[in-house]
Amino acid sequence: MFPSVDIFGKTVTTYLLLALIGAFAAGIFVCRLARKRGENDNEAIIVMLFSAIGVLAGGHILYGITNIRYIPLIFKAESLAEFFEYASSVFGGSVFYGGLIGAIIAACITIRIRKLSMPVYADMLATAIPLFHSFARVGCFLGGCCYGIESAFGFTVHGNTLVPSVNDVSRFPVQLLEAALNLILFFALHLVYKRSLSNRALQGKLIFIYLISYSVIRFFDEFLRGDEIRGFIFGLSTSQFISVLIFITAAVVLAVLTAKQNRRNKSVQAD
Repeated sequence: MFPSVDIFGKTVTTYLLLALIGAFAAGIFVCRLARKRGENDNEAIIVMLFSAIGVLAGGHILYGITNIRYIPLIFKAESLAEFFEYASSVFGGSVFYGGLIGAIIAACITIRIRKLSMPVYADMLATAIPLFHSFARVGCFLGGCCYGIESAFGFTVHGNTLVPSVNDVSRFPVQLLEAALNLILFFALHLVYKRSLSNRALQGKLIFIYLISYSVIRFFDEFLRGDEIRGFIFGLSTSQFISVLIFITAAVVLAVLTAKQNRRNKSVQAD
């Protein structure tokens, strides 16, 4: 594993490096889609930037929520330095679902304020999310975080000082599995996106297709996770619990949108 690399004399975590590469790749991809749709790519960049802010804020907030039992310690700090030390330990990590929810909220607000087309941008962003995520999960693997269960098939790490609990045990590479599934999802959504350009029935629905697909992937690959820092709710990991909620919500919204569209089509045909 390579938890960090030196770039121009600065130590950078491989997770951060891969996440930035993924964000850059996703940004280029969205701008390319925007130009082909006749949209202003500068507007696409603005939406992506605010979405990135949402990712950072949402990811850290949800991480803090999973550590909610430690939050009172922050307010017991006896100095400002101790306050920031406790706050960093409680909110210092990041949970993908928090980042996803934060990004969606930030993107929706930005799209509304900029008076852009919600269906168009929702489709473009939905296609790019798994592209970014696949890079980030490779970063997780190299950094040793989000590690897998003990397994005869896997990798054994030695000397990881950032995540000592991953050391000296053969673990299933769940991060690489999720990276591969995200990459497959990216290509699948891109195919659906291209079909949506000539099929209005699909337009504005890719974000819900993505949410349904990823929630299934995440629910099942959580069984292969070995770290328990994420917390558990009703016997499910925090991410599994959120996966169930997202799956139900996205499926219901998609069904309602499809039903409304079918009624409109029948009304037009009747006229």
